[in-house]
Amino acid sequence: MAYEQNLVCFNTFGAEESWTLATYEKHDGYKAWRKVLAGVLTPEQIIEEVKASGLRGRGGAGFPTGLKWSFMPRNAAVQKYLVWNSDESEPGTCHDRDVLRYNPHALVEGMAIAAYAMGATVAYNYIRGEFIDEPVPRFEAALKEAYAAGLLGKDIQGTGIDVDLYTFVGAGAYICGEETALLESLEGKQGKPRFKPPFPAGFGSYGKPTTINNTQSLASVPAIIRNGAAWFAGLGPEGSGGTALFSVSGHIEKPGNYELPMGIPFKDLLELCGGVLGGRRLKAVIPGGSSVPVVPAEIIMECTMDYNSLQKAGSSFGTGAVMVMDETTCMVRTLRRISRFYMAESCGQCTPCREGTGWLYRMLSRIIDGRGQTEDVAKLLAVANKIEGHTICALGDAAAWPVQSFLKHFGHEFEYMIRHHGRSIIDDRTEVAA
Repeated sequence: MAYEQNLVCFNTFGAEESWTLATYEKHDGYKAWRKVLAGVLTPEQIIEEVKASGLRGRGGAGFPTGLKWSFMPRNAAVQKYLVWNSDESEPGTCHDRDVLRYNPHALVEGMAIAAYAMGATVAYNYIRGEFIDEPVPRFEAALKEAYAAGLLGKDIQGTGIDVDLYTFVGAGAYICGEETALLESLEGKQGKPRFKPPFPAGFGSYGKPTTINNTQSLASVPAIIRNGAAWFAGLGPEGSGGTALFSVSGHIEKPGNYELPMGIPFKDLLELCGGVLGGRRLKAVIPGGSSVPVVPAEIIMECTMDYNSLQKAGSSFGTGAVMVMDETTCMVRTLRRISRFYMAESCGQCTPCREGTGWLYRMLSRIIDGRGQTEDVAKLLAVANKIEGHTICALGDAAAWPVQSFLKHFGHEFEYMIRHHGRSIIDDRTEVAA
């Protein structure tokens, strides 16, 4: 196994003062944007290049980025907007904040290229409120440098191209990671998802055509334009082009963010991260943030980290947030912690989500408190099934999928805890071993 961590898309990570314009330009920064300003690339060529690269949204849904750009009515004589989603809030996901902190110019350049390709002259970066300490000032400083260098603004370098970028800092609500809730918040309203249709490409920010992209997706664009679609597509398997930033956390020796090719075998990723903490046995992995289904060790060890492989395993690539659990993990307590998060973060707009997430948390708490009943396992599954697919946005699904997958693969732990009045099978095994 040999992986060169040369950070092909985010190649200023680790450089001294990597967030500055000077450092970024030393690593071919703004080379792609200058080609656009020189008239070398047309909007159509850019969109086709991004399509051919196989770049898919890194925010969780995995929708093809170039295809999404093509939905924008770029030739319509109306104001068009680009919004990029830096409201990173999926539990276990910590890479977008590092792009903002250490490589903000890649995002600025990617956003400028995307805006030009779609005919959008105004763009907003919606940044999570908790990032106010370092990522927001770093990004703001990058914007100032780009404007001062004549790379943004009105009639840039006499080309007739207009691109203005603005920062918007949210209030830290998980629901604002959903693109239409983000738009509502951007407009100064409560962050609650909109009914669709109409979709943002036709009726988005302020009622105008809008495209929303994830931070990592847009920050990948400059490298694609510099090096070509075939180069990027060749870094990953079919259907999963390029590299991805994996946020690896949990029971792991070396947690952190790793840029690696899509399709890397999970066992190789595990080895790169130093293996399971303390040399203990792997029990399970949540491969794409807390909202995707859990995968037992024996299944994940045969998987590659890409969209197709993880989908076949019954889960999803999601945000690339890999949460590792070893043999000491109580799956009942883990699920309650996840369920509490979705109960707290539900916007309350949809009854199945508002009421159902509370039911899930309370039933799991009852089991852990030793008051569980035999029928609670079936009730948990029934409530999750009634939430899934019955809400405006995917938060309901995100709350249901962990419950469904935990019960599918580790149902015996829930049954054991009910029979033993709150005693975990992990607790008893630990006592026996001692």
